[in-house]
Amino acid sequence: MKDSLLILSGGLDSTTLLYDEQDRIALAVSFDYGSNHNAREIPFAQLHCQRLGIRHIVIPLPFMARYFKSSLLEGSDAIPDGHYAEGNMQSTVVPFRNGIMLSIAVGIAESNGLTRVMMANHGGDHSVYPDCTPQFVNAFSQAAQAGTYVHVELHAPYTNLTKADIARRGKALGIDYSETWSCYRGGTHHCGRCATCTERREALAEAGITDTTEYENEE
Repeated sequence: MKDSLLILSGGLDSTTLLYDEQDRIALAVSFDYGSNHNAREIPFAQLHCQRLGIRHIVIPLPFMARYFKSSLLEGSDAIPDGHYAEGNMQSTVVPFRNGIMLSIAVGIAESNGLTRVMMANHGGDHSVYPDCTPQFVNAFSQAAQAGTYVHVELHAPYTNLTKADIARRGKALGIDYSETWSCYRGGTHHCGRCATCTERREALAEAGITDTTEYENEE
């Protein structure tokens, strides 16, 4: 039954969820909020939706780049290197980004008669991103159900999985991860040094997937 809307960035995690839950997804939504990498990842979201025959829309949120403070919105030089666990990665937080996008997604879901909104947060996000934690997921789902006539619920099945766990699911689904984008810098190729690149490399290696990502200076 096609009862779900997926927030789809075009990255490794949400693309895996797209294939994992394709039988229930009626609509996928990407948000262009002015980050360094939106222009690199959204075309991959469009590609996979077209391949699966799933309707896809892009919603621009230009006010976020104008009024919000985050290194994701300030150009590639502002992105720090290193793992998510390091304190400097807090600069990449876009305040309440998921809350804002989920609120819009819930409204779109109800407008289209859908009762479930999905997002692909995972366990590695918890230490840095407050709006990726189990507490946030549970609280938001309760608010969405209380605030909609059709009682839209938030489904976040990867919340307690690692990125390597997600990559293993993708491997079983036959996903080509070279057709996804992770790098926060949004250059011609993945930089290979920022947190998402580092995490991507480690997850693919742990999952036993040959990494065919094109990284800077490794062509």
